[in-house]
Amino acid sequence: MVARCPKTLALGVCVSTAVPKVGSRVPHVEAGVGAIATQAKTKILYGTNGLKLLKMGFSPKKALESLLEKDPDRESRQVIIIDKDERKAAFTGKETSDWKGHLIDKDYVVAGNLLVGGRVVEAMAQAFENSEGLLADRLMNALEAGQEAGGDKRGRVSAALLVASNKRKGTPHILDLRVDEHKNPVAELRRVFESYKKEMKAET
Repeated sequence: MVARCPKTLALGVCVSTAVPKVGSRVPHVEAGVGAIATQAKTKILYGTNGLKLLKMGFSPKKALESLLEKDPDRESRQVIIIDKDERKAAFTGKETSDWKGHLIDKDYVVAGNLLVGGRVVEAMAQAFENSEGLLADRLMNALEAGQEAGGDKRGRVSAALLVASNKRKGTPHILDLRVDEHKNPVAELRRVFESYKKEMKAET
């Protein structure tokens, strides 16, 4: 899921999968610019170059179209984008593996492939919509809901939460949490996230 907080303008991505190192490949976020998740047959350049295009003034739709146009393997990709202005775009290639698909709604886009079924993205969307508070909390709730609905049909290995905001004393604040090679990565990500929040409260 990629999402935006309309109050704080924070941007973020949450993700979990059955292969290692998802946090180093799928999520891409820049404060005041946008959030991108590139998955399926992951091509990191959709994240790095996509953010560059957003900074240049491209809308998510135009940025995604430009990236897909240059990619001969585009039908094996899945990419979702949201920018600072809440504009969104999504693409699920025909050659990505079932279950595959995406949902677009207010302040978020959620997508998945190799899932146990469409109920995974639906559960994530509902959890996000029904959550309140900081964007990181809402994304964590969504990720947990997706896991509870079945998640990746291949199993569980890694998870990540990446959030960026300009609201912390005028400088970009990055929350970058990752779990790898774990039997229950989403639950472990929650544990790490709660520990992070306790440390932040202690510092303020």
